[in-house]
Amino acid sequence: MSDPTPDRNPPIKYKQIFINNEWHNSVSGKVFPVINPCNGEKICDIQEGDKADVDKAVVAARAAFKANAPWRTMDASKRGKLINKFCDLLERDLSYVANLETLDNGKPFLDAVDDVRATVDFFRYFAGWCDKITGKTIPVDGDYMTFTRHEPVGVCAQIIPWNYPVAMLSWKWAPALACGCTVILKPAEQTPLSALYCGALIKEAGFPPGVVNIVPGYGPTAGAALSEHMDVDKIAFTGSTEVGKLIMQAAGRSNLKRVSLELGGKSPLVIFADCDLDMAAMWAHGAIMNNHGQNCCAGSRTFVQDSIYDQFVEKARTMSEMRQVGDPYDAMTQQGPQIDEAQFEKILGLIESGKKEGAKLEFGGARVGEKGYFIQPTVFSNVTDNMRIAREEIFGPVQSIIKFKDMDEVVERANNTSYGLAAGVITSDIDKAMTFAQRVQAGSVWINCYDIVTPQTPFGGFKQSGHGREVGEYALKEYTEIKTITIKVPKKNS
Repeated sequence: MSDPTPDRNPPIKYKQIFINNEWHNSVSGKVFPVINPCNGEKICDIQEGDKADVDKAVVAARAAFKANAPWRTMDASKRGKLINKFCDLLERDLSYVANLETLDNGKPFLDAVDDVRATVDFFRYFAGWCDKITGKTIPVDGDYMTFTRHEPVGVCAQIIPWNYPVAMLSWKWAPALACGCTVILKPAEQTPLSALYCGALIKEAGFPPGVVNIVPGYGPTAGAALSEHMDVDKIAFTGSTEVGKLIMQAAGRSNLKRVSLELGGKSPLVIFADCDLDMAAMWAHGAIMNNHGQNCCAGSRTFVQDSIYDQFVEKARTMSEMRQVGDPYDAMTQQGPQIDEAQFEKILGLIESGKKEGAKLEFGGARVGEKGYFIQPTVFSNVTDNMRIAREEIFGPVQSIIKFKDMDEVVERANNTSYGLAAGVITSDIDKAMTFAQRVQAGSVWINCYDIVTPQTPFGGFKQSGHGREVGEYALKEYTEIKTITIKVPKKNS
């Protein structure tokens, strides 16, 4: 594997729908544009899947899931080898896939490289699980022997977002394939390029036809068709809470398919006065600014204890002033553009609401350059809980710094949200840290760090941040059914 090399114009090799290990044009003949967020210009047109294409993909996935199909009869250890072969190919083409990520997402190239490497790690972790998914033997009363089997759920629809395209693909594909399911992926319409290329690698690795299918398209058409489909056994979605609710409704109206949801967040990062202030400012800056603020678990409410508040605000302002925004192919760039015009306008609108509602703009708040969707890293102080910037998920580089007095107060305020995806606390007192960690309502809590996510650790939310868990051993439960088998044991004659 050669060193990753940036390429502003990587060739776009795959623009069609991937079904049954073959490339297809859409049934309707429609296409949609993929836009470069650095300049607002079209990269290419992609075949636009909708209900008819989803139906074709489901037929393929169902055929691949039949009891006598090669995928179902394959040794579990061989499934693991296939996943590892896919990883080998992804590592071989790491530079190319990272360039696709930067092209249609806008994230700095070096960040995209890290995302692809993390993707390989997640796939290899689940490849190791393939032949280790086991049931239990249960001691029951009477002359019976009882045991359980963990069997694949079946045909799984998976809808991923645009903020971490290839990484989110791994969170969906890897546990599903490890468990023996077949999948139909709908990538985000803004960022389909890396997913389509991964389809080509799936075929090259030797996966049987129909095991993995990719239908690019829009949520109200392709996404809705998957959610409502009577022959889809499960749907996994990462995205907004509003869309997550629609998916649950569609699942209920159709066949009561299983649903797992990883949704929005308004996560608190609490900084106590006994912290290392420089370290706290660094973690808090990354918690909200990384990936251009486009992170579901971003530390978007920065609670700072009153006695160090002014010092912290100064450090936060200085860090944002120094942050490099611009060309994502420049190695010095820390922040590229927001994903598209709609998100760009939404963020700027929320920044304006912060000004109008009385928050103090310490730095930023404006666009950068004349082309593309670049926004300055933005810092607000004097933020109160009732302001929109403290209540709504901005999904952009906007740090809201909120003052608090003590533990009881900050726990109550941290929990005063419909979300519960993540939280963080920075303090030198481990008792204080553990008290907060136990009392906050969040699926992940980080102590003296933030957003540390690994293949081994489950990820998911409380409340309206969703349900179910992704990655780690817990993710296997989302893709398996538990079957109980009881055998009558004949009594022996004495």
